[in-house]
Amino acid sequence: MGARFKMNRKGVGEMLRMPSMQAEMLRRAEAIKGAAVALSPVDESSPTPGHYKASWETDSTARGGRRRDRAAAYVRNTAYYARWVEYGTERVPAHHVLLRAAEMGGRD
Repeated sequence: MGARFKMNRKGVGEMLRMPSMQAEMLRRAEAIKGAAVALSPVDESSPTPGHYKASWETDSTARGGRRRDRAAAYVRNTAYYARWVEYGTERVPAHHVLLRAAEMGGRD
């Protein structure tokens, strides 16, 4: 006879918001941040070389996701020009630092 499973939505919701789940999301975000720092370009000719590389940060919450119903962690760069480094402009090619970091860093 096959096993039966009845999902308890409240229980699944509690599991997705557990402190250990939030800690795991933060651990993965820190791994992605480490990869992003390693991949970050440094313009030695700029007035603040290394600012982009030093501007990576992580954060986590128990109420993340689209529906605010699960633990989530975020990786972001606070440099005002981070968007242009990531996606490029007409004159500067895209570096896709966060994209490549997420592909590399989220696996461990």
